[in-house]
Amino acid sequence: MEKQEIYDKVVTIVADHFELDSSKVSGDLNFLSDIEADSIDFVELVLEMEDAFDTQISDEAAEKLITINNTVDYIFANQK
Repeated sequence: MEKQEIYDKVVTIVADHFELDSSKVSGDLNFLSDIEADSIDFVELVLEMEDAFDTQISDEAAEKLITINNTVDYIFANQK
């Protein structure tokens, strides 16, 4: 999958999960400071990403997924 495809899909998932306007979601959106995701929100989001991209995200890797861009980079680098 191309990086842009991953980016578009991640933006859609985040926008749907947090009920945001996807046109206002950017790559530097920070899950903690910009949308104030709590730990349960974040775990649910990681699970959605795992399902959507058919991948496993370790707890250590998940801790580093702070922005949309971090998430896209991780998924792109760890595709099957």
